Amino acid sequence: MSPETSVKPEPRERSLNDVRAIIPESCYKRSVLKASLALVQASVLYVVPMIGLAMTNNVWALIGLWALTGLAIAGLFVLGHDASHNALLDSRRMNRIIAQVCMGPSIHVESAWDLGHNRIHHGYTSRQGFDFVWQPSTPEDFNKLGAFAKIRHRFEWSAFGSGTYFLREVWWQKMWRFNAPGKRHDAIVRDKIVLSSALAIFVVALAVLGAMTGTWLNAIWMPTKMVVIPFLVFMQIFGWTVYVHHVDPEIRWWARREWSQFQGQMESTTILDFPKVINFLWFYNIFVHVPHHVDARIPFHQLPKAAAAIQKAYPDTVRAGRYSPRSYLNAVRTCKLYDFEAGTWLPYSSAQA
Repeated sequence: MSPETSVKPEPRERSLNDVRAIIPESCYKRSVLKASLALVQASVLYVVPMIGLAMTNNVWALIGLWALTGLAIAGLFVLGHDASHNALLDSRRMNRIIAQVCMGPSIHVESAWDLGHNRIHHGYTSRQGFDFVWQPSTPEDFNKLGAFAKIRHRFEWSAFGSGTYFLREVWWQKMWRFNAPGKRHDAIVRDKIVLSSALAIFVVALAVLGAMTGTWLNAIWMPTKMVVIPFLVFMQIFGWTVYVHHVDPEIRWWARREWSQFQGQMESTTILDFPKVINFLWFYNIFVHVPHHVDARIPFHQLPKAAAAIQKAYPDTVRAGRYSPRSYLNAVRTCKLYDFEAGTWLPYSSAQA
């Protein structure tokens, strides 16, 4: 045997295309019936508590209705998110229309979401300096913050701060405030104007309804209880949802030079077993998150099947388990700052001089 033939080739880096190749073709089959039923269900679950909010001011009823409305907005958003990925239906035009409508109650601009979420977050998941969704700060970054920013960081990375983080960092900074360059600019500005106008008309209509059924104070209270508070509840729910997808002591974030598509999509998110009733009513398998990151074209009703195939082929790579409040609180307690060189989470004490 010659020296040349005895040399073993270097093992090829694990590829995301290899993962996609083991996903059954049937996992990409979209269903108009399942999509339609899900959209009807999500719409009913939104409209019914909204009617309830319009009809009552009982404090205990309001608390329950706000929770249900926030969950309903999240359910609509998940389906809109699927449509924005062109995973809900075969028609790209219908997907875009559905995404815009379903994201309306959460006041999200679909074209801006497409850029920030579909292109950047999915394109560079957990890569330092690229993925802006729950990207951790290094001790050096934290030390550069002012006193107020440090307090804000401590709250946003606490058990109760995920909604504030999502509202400020994702919804405001990366969508409404962000001025997209290039060819996307005009489309995003146009969608912002359309959504803002629709929201203004809805708020005015609610204010008029409130004034007709009470005093001028009711004209303020009606849009507050039907738009503002449900929106804030949604923010808390969805900020927490994205947090548990991408933050955990076992989830690694990657320095730029070490990152790969395989690592970002396979090792930096989760498959969580969530209560079936809650998943069916509002979350549409969004917690089966690894296959969604492997290939966002997979529709929500096919994610469990795709997850089973991926887990079977990569049992030592995929992070899966049952969601528990204990695991969430452990993540909140452990995951504060990050050392990208060592690939480890750090406490705030690591930033002390």
